Amino acid sequence: MSKINSVGKSDVGLKRSNNEDAFLVDSEEGFGVLADGMGGAAAGEMASQIFVKTASEVFLDKIARSPKKGTPERVREAFDLANRNIFNHAGKNPDCQGMGCTAELVAFDDQRFVLGHVGDSRTYLFRRGELRQLTRDHSLVQDQIDQGLITPVEARRHSLRNVILRAVGVSERLAVDLISGTSVSGDLFLLCSDGLTDMVDDPSIREVLLISPDLDQKVERLIELAKSAGGHDNITVILCEMMDSH
Repeated sequence: MSKINSVGKSDVGLKRSNNEDAFLVDSEEGFGVLADGMGGAAAGEMASQIFVKTASEVFLDKIARSPKKGTPERVREAFDLANRNIFNHAGKNPDCQGMGCTAELVAFDDQRFVLGHVGDSRTYLFRRGELRQLTRDHSLVQDQIDQGLITPVEARRHSLRNVILRAVGVSERLAVDLISGTSVSGDLFLLCSDGLTDMVDDPSIREVLLISPDLDQKVERLIELAKSAGGHDNITVILCEMMDSH
């Protein structure tokens, strides 16, 4: 059996007055969840909080944890329920029209991980010194990169880089990317909002994960880097480390 050590932190950044990001880590139950709200002021904040609350209810509810439901089913259920909850909330509250969020949810089941992803928040796997992005941004600039119209370097400065093509809660139906694989001792999963990745490039992230001694310091250092690069958005970082339980 593997043991998970998880740390998370959210920072408002240097330009925003409120934090539209929300997160939760539970090392005991083996999951981490992060959401980045959109829809202006309180609506975005509400959307991300609804997502995190719904996901935690799915994973902490003993009924939902019956043997009939595997981890992939529970990850999908969390997204579907949160999508419905946010969409319904916006329907009942006209000032919340257009509210939604990007979201990452990773769950560990012994030697496996299951990851749900929507939007342009990201999840990376840091294994044996190598950093790999597991998710693909659901964004206009990522589509343009894929089509060869712009380079990743151009995308970082693109005027439309904040245009999201998929988010939780904006329509009745939601397509979720489900990614799964095996995890080994020493693996480090990084979940983050775009407040980190818009400000800090992958080589710099990798350097922090290589050098900083413990998880708390890694998280702090990544947030510091994003703020020293301008801190234009809220910054949320989660690290989940796979450890041998022996």
